[in-house]
Amino acid sequence: MLRKPFDWKELPVGGQLSSTSARFYPSKLFARTRRRKGTEVLIETFIRKQLRLKAHTVTKVEETEEFMVVYIDRLGRRLLRCGVCRQRCQEVHDLRREREWRDLSMRKLPLRLCYRPRRVECPRCGVRVEDFPWAEPWARVTTALANAVATLARELSWQGTARQYGLNWKSVATIVKRAVEYGLRHRARPPVHAIGIDEVSRRKGQVYLTVVYDLERRVLLWVGEDRTEEAVKKFFTEEMGRRRCRTLQVVCMDMWAAYAKLVREHAPHAQILFDRFHIVKHLNEAVEEVRRSEMRRLSAREKVPFKRSRWLLLKNPWNLTSDQKERLSTLVRWNTPIVRAYYLKESFQLFWEYRRPSRAQQHLQKWMNSAMRSRLDPFKKFVRMLRSHLDGILPWTKLRLSNGAVEGMNNKIKSVSHRSFGFRSAKNFIAAIYHCCARLPLPVER
Repeated sequence: MLRKPFDWKELPVGGQLSSTSARFYPSKLFARTRRRKGTEVLIETFIRKQLRLKAHTVTKVEETEEFMVVYIDRLGRRLLRCGVCRQRCQEVHDLRREREWRDLSMRKLPLRLCYRPRRVECPRCGVRVEDFPWAEPWARVTTALANAVATLARELSWQGTARQYGLNWKSVATIVKRAVEYGLRHRARPPVHAIGIDEVSRRKGQVYLTVVYDLERRVLLWVGEDRTEEAVKKFFTEEMGRRRCRTLQVVCMDMWAAYAKLVREHAPHAQILFDRFHIVKHLNEAVEEVRRSEMRRLSAREKVPFKRSRWLLLKNPWNLTSDQKERLSTLVRWNTPIVRAYYLKESFQLFWEYRRPSRAQQHLQKWMNSAMRSRLDPFKKFVRMLRSHLDGILPWTKLRLSNGAVEGMNNKIKSVSHRSFGFRSAKNFIAAIYHCCARLPLPVER
């Protein structure tokens, strides 16, 4: 027997079958007869929940012309925590004078928290000031405001951040330094295999900072106050340590002797690779020195074809415009030291294309022999430098690493200095570099 198809008309509504032809909507069956009234929340309750208070409560909120003042007190006899180890304490030693903390603004009024802290008797640490769930020890701003200030300080100068939040720039500096200290303690420390070491100028007068960059993860590892051997040694002894130094496989750097000496001492199994950018920089300086010496030697009539040819000779051929290519084809017809220097430069650049170390070494050896016979003193000096650093140049064919990412990081560091119009102290500059370039975690609100 066939069953009758399902029909909404036969559903019982209110205990009776509907005999009318009107269609029945099942959603009405579950419709609520009463609507819940809106829940009213007191401002004290709202602030208490936002601050995540467990052993404290908000007793009173007052509004003034400049601030909204929130008074906090201990909730009953709930246990307080030690400010050092954060262990729950049974006894309260004494009551201290009232303190104030600055918090994020509520609409247009900045929030100010007032509380009389207790000193607790910790069985482990002795008599200590209690832990505040809304702020770090010795801080005068809440953790929420500190994180907001620290986030904006990564984009603006400290003075601009201070104006945005109505603080003093020294308060912003303290917040940033606290955030950097927290981030350095809590950041991830995976094994490091390839690093780049370079220096960046801090101010005029040959004053430098040393930066160390992780070339695999593309993150800043360490900043030193100088480029001397004593300053950079702290990276290997304090930041890395003997155990982590064993994981280093490649160290890319310029040809500064202090860097190479430290790598051979603390990471002897790591391969030293001299940066391609710095080698080409020395090569271009040799070309430019030849051009300048020839321009001083030539007469006024002979100088005419070579005027304004500096960047024409230094640019890569694939970056030349059509007009520059036409002018260069005219210049190379002359048999002058400038043209010989240009041909030497272009033939040396073929070294970077080799994949086999033996072929690359043969090409480099032939090129050095040609440069020594070129009767160009700047190129002879460049060849002597290459021969003393061949062990760090030939590994390029297998590693294919450079400090290009470090140079990009140096540009970002310079922008941090420029937007703040410089830093008087190296410690403030280093803190700003860590804060903007090291991807450090910010303190977590408890």
